[in-house]
Amino acid sequence: MSRAGRVDDEFRRFAVAFAPTLLRGAYFLLHDLDLAQDAVQITMFQTSRHWERAKAAPEAYSRRVLINVCREDWRRRARRPQEVSASEQPSEPPAVSFTDRVQQRQALDQALGALLSPQREILVLRFFFDLSVAQTAELLQIAEGTVKSATHRGLDQLRDILSPSDTKESYVEQ
Repeated sequence: MSRAGRVDDEFRRFAVAFAPTLLRGAYFLLHDLDLAQDAVQITMFQTSRHWERAKAAPEAYSRRVLINVCREDWRRRARRPQEVSASEQPSEPPAVSFTDRVQQRQALDQALGALLSPQREILVLRFFFDLSVAQTAELLQIAEGTVKSATHRGLDQLRDILSPSDTKESYVEQ
């Protein structure tokens, strides 16, 4: 087998094994399945182009590429306002009531969407990709203290968003 064939096989095995994880992470970051699929496609393309460098730690390399691709998408969307025609009404996400897990996942997705992008990045890397504080700081090229404080603030905000509204009101009434 030629060297190019071995590289293709190595990358193909990596892509098949890790693409679903990247897709879930991209979805948590972008909140849109189509955009997440596009981000993973770009990530895999860029990782394959730089496979000789990436193959030493392909998961870490591809996570870093994915974060950069998502950041670029956020920047692009910030520069261009969302287009809404007059005939379109803002639609709410479909209510999925057939399992508690789906409802919890939907609530978590919405809560993550309410966070600032850096906090969302850090929480996804720390708790979805299961990276340590040091690994997250290295990947995002920020200080470990920044990761810790953003994690703490992000988790506090998630608790506030996800806590039932009646418990908030009962604290106010007391």
